[in-house]
Amino acid sequence: MPLFFLTIIHLFRAIFRGFKDPEFRVLFWLVIMVLSSGTLFYHFVEKWSWLDSLYFCVTTLTAVGYGDLVPETSLGKIFTIIYILSGIGIIVGFVNAIAHHAKTKS
Repeated sequence: MPLFFLTIIHLFRAIFRGFKDPEFRVLFWLVIMVLSSGTLFYHFVEKWSWLDSLYFCVTTLTAVGYGDLVPETSLGKIFTIIYILSGIGIIVGFVNAIAHHAKTKS
């Protein structure tokens, strides 16, 4: 259990170090915008709760995709296709930036 907490501390330190980098800040805000837009869309179009909408966005863009929530409307399915194709690249770039700042100690 202590190793888990040390890993979380290391993660947050890397994120805070990343905020000194303008490219990291842009990626951070892109991730916030992508998750927010997806959450808003699924809440209003699919009529999911706010938490379910955010949960679906995170599991979809991190390629976990449990399959417990599935868009029912045609518009929701089309949006999800576009959302995945555009969002996964942003998430991967953000995770890569976190890993880069976790390796650097400055």
